[in-house]
Amino acid sequence: MLISKTYHDVPSKLSNERPIRIFVISPMVPGYPQAKFPGVICFSEIYQVTGPVERFAGQIASHGYVVACPSSFHEFEGPEPIPYDAEGTDRGNVYKIEKTVEAYDEDATLTIDLLTSLPNCNGRIAATGMCLGGHLAFRAAFDARVLSSVCFFATDIHCATLGKGKKDDSLECVRKGDMTRKGELVMIFGKQDTHVPRPGRDMIRTTLEDANVSCSFLEVQAQHAFIRDESSKGRWDAALTRSLFTFMLEVFERTVGRDLGPKIDEKEKRKHLC
Repeated sequence: MLISKTYHDVPSKLSNERPIRIFVISPMVPGYPQAKFPGVICFSEIYQVTGPVERFAGQIASHGYVVACPSSFHEFEGPEPIPYDAEGTDRGNVYKIEKTVEAYDEDATLTIDLLTSLPNCNGRIAATGMCLGGHLAFRAAFDARVLSSVCFFATDIHCATLGKGKKDDSLECVRKGDMTRKGELVMIFGKQDTHVPRPGRDMIRTTLEDANVSCSFLEVQAQHAFIRDESSKGRWDAALTRSLFTFMLEVFERTVGRDLGPKIDEKEKRKHLC
């Protein structure tokens, strides 16, 4: 499908009243001006909405989804991309732990609110993101309106160091049941990812399974940032990205691409069959 791009500046209460710019990429079908599509939030890395994030979101939109990309650090600077160089990396990492977890959550709520208010969105919402954005897509799954979240190499979950004070409650909320019986979750990690080592990945998986979260957990032969098609520092794997993008689309098509009605827990015990 063809796509169009625009943005909305949405007032924020928790972020020094500085508005958050949310970039919106929408599918277009000529001759059908009243067409409605599911919505997807695409959370970015610490570099805000860069070229790679916009292209990733544009590909999703072209498959028939209204995609909203929030600018995560609107408290500190404008919506422009932060460079992938050393200074930009340092700046983004400082912002990441200066912003409060409550402000991150408000951004997600405002983005969902915006999507559901758009005339071309049918109100069925999914989420995705990479790196910092993977963690934010994970937290978005606490909102019952988010029917699925696909999280690429989500950072800081295992060590609970997101936000001001470097003390988030993401896994603690999972343990309390805040993600149980909600949307479907997909966690994707590279086995060579130094940001989330094996003990951290094992902790995340065990916590989700113990809480009976509907989750698929994928570990692939890749490093951190392997889906970034620019300035990836030699880590971009285009073939693997394509495969996992298709996996993500299957999840979105099944969970938000069609209306399945309310989910009902299966009480019948599965038969042991060969």
